[in-house]
Amino acid sequence: MNYRLFQSDDFHDLYAIEEVCFQPPQRFTRRYMRQLLDSTDAATWIAEQGPAMAGFAIVEWSPQITGIVAYIATIEVLPEYRGKGIGAELLRRLEGSANAERAIEIWLHVDAENAPAIHLYERSGYHKSGRVDHYYARNRSAAVYVKTLI
Repeated sequence: MNYRLFQSDDFHDLYAIEEVCFQPPQRFTRRYMRQLLDSTDAATWIAEQGPAMAGFAIVEWSPQITGIVAYIATIEVLPEYRGKGIGAELLRRLEGSANAERAIEIWLHVDAENAPAIHLYERSGYHKSGRVDHYYARNRSAAVYVKTLI
């Protein structure tokens, strides 16, 4: 598996993964995805096997009163590539990008019923800091996870 940063000509393949991994209303719109990808305050990592994109992940950062805080917008891996450590490696890459920006912490929302993702975050040192009811849709709650980086 090869890991690299997003390039503008990756958009079509990247959005195809978004369409496989998420259904409306959880799916990002093309417009919103482009905004994330074009932001100078974000990094997008791509996982690819040969010419095929297997997954991607996006982290954003912003200054807060306490310092720079990073937010994981998404980690997505195609079903046929799951369970092979790709999500964990993408997470490590996101944390590396956040560290390079001197972020003091990194946080995320995850579907409260997505046990594999929650296991990945807990195994990677994240702790649950809250819950947001109806975050994704009616009756679909999110757990909030955070990790201190510095």
